[in-house]
Amino acid sequence: MQLPALVWRLFLFPMATKKAAESTLYHLSPKGFWKKFRDAVVINPEISSGLPLQGIHRFPPPGSRPELSSSPATKASDIAQNPYWKRDVRRAYPQLSVITQPGLSSLLIEHSTPQAVAAPVEGDANKAVSASQEPLELAAAISKVAESNQIYSESKLPPALTSAYPKWRPQRAPDAPHAQHAYFPMHLYK
Repeated sequence: MQLPALVWRLFLFPMATKKAAESTLYHLSPKGFWKKFRDAVVINPEISSGLPLQGIHRFPPPGSRPELSSSPATKASDIAQNPYWKRDVRRAYPQLSVITQPGLSSLLIEHSTPQAVAAPVEGDANKAVSASQEPLELAAAISKVAESNQIYSESKLPPALTSAYPKWRPQRAPDAPHAQHAYFPMHLYK
């Protein structure tokens, strides 16, 4: 005597028929007219509504705390001292700096020789030494600096840029094997 497969399943595995969680345990379910309407219209009436119960899902529930939240006052929270243009980083373009030729020539002449700094004296605390020179043209300033300071000469050359790959110098390599009197125009280099 053989029982149908469904009966055997129900007999051997009685708990296998209820695999889903209880839909009304943690979620709201309709009541009254809307329950009857839902049962008639919905394809699977056992499915959850998806609306969590307020007291069980989040504890304490949102909005139940008696104290009011307040953020600490900072410099950024002062509207009068925090304009938008200071906070707008999208328009923080790099600012151009301009150096004129007379300004560059005065800087070249001023910094061409190392200057000794005198020890401070108590009476001269507020005095600043300023040498007023007439501005030169840039070409004249460069020639003046080059005459006074001979940094590089033929014996002392400026440093060369370092390279990971040394300069290739061709060297003749042995030829590929070929007959002794055959025409072989190819020359090999390493």
